[in-house]
Amino acid sequence: MDRLIYTAASGAKHILEQQATTSNNLANVNTTGFRAQLDIFRAAPVQGPGLPTRAFVLDSTAGHDFSAGPLQVTGRDLDVAIKGEGWIAVQMADGTEAYTRNGSLQMSPNGLLQTASGNTIAGEGGPITIPPDATVTVGADGTISTISNTEQPAAPAVLGRLKLVNPPAGDLVKGDDGLFRLKDGAAAPMDPAVRVAGGALEGSNVSAVDSMVQMISLARSFETQMSLLKNAENNAAKATQILALN
Repeated sequence: MDRLIYTAASGAKHILEQQATTSNNLANVNTTGFRAQLDIFRAAPVQGPGLPTRAFVLDSTAGHDFSAGPLQVTGRDLDVAIKGEGWIAVQMADGTEAYTRNGSLQMSPNGLLQTASGNTIAGEGGPITIPPDATVTVGADGTISTISNTEQPAAPAVLGRLKLVNPPAGDLVKGDDGLFRLKDGAAAPMDPAVRVAGGALEGSNVSAVDSMVQMISLARSFETQMSLLKNAENNAAKATQILALN
């Protein structure tokens, strides 16, 4: 009885948390470069004297789904999609480095290459500045080059190269800002094997159908936990009646 109450109550609590995770994944089904979060249930015995029969159910983050999302051709000069494995390095305001698969880039008013959220894109030799009135081209290796729209004849000018990295997936953790970082806070080295596609974006790797099925499954699991708690309450009431008769 004791174990049933603790297991069912904690299970119901963490099912609600998994539903929140699944809802967040489903809400980002159209977010560029989004990686689905994966959660699992595990049992954890309650520590302490007099609690040997009690166990909790815990919901722990197993990691993220790092499988690639579908490529969507946009034709926009500053759109970049990672082909296969790899990440685009982002230079944060505090000097640290983070990583993203969202290649929807933009220029600041000063011509600085940034992410859609305003973070500076890290280049091979530092930030990349794009001159005005120029057509931007992104090479397969991340090289940024431009051709002037005002000077004739115009020759291509190489401005820099995106810092493309490919650290082990197990070393990455996701921050509250949606960007990934290395667990030790260090900066990952460039990986020349990472390739990109210009004029395209990578879609979210969240499956709307799978997420909906999981939401239904979690809802049924929650109902099961509530039924177990109701049964425990009924059993306790019956036991009290029997003891009262004695």
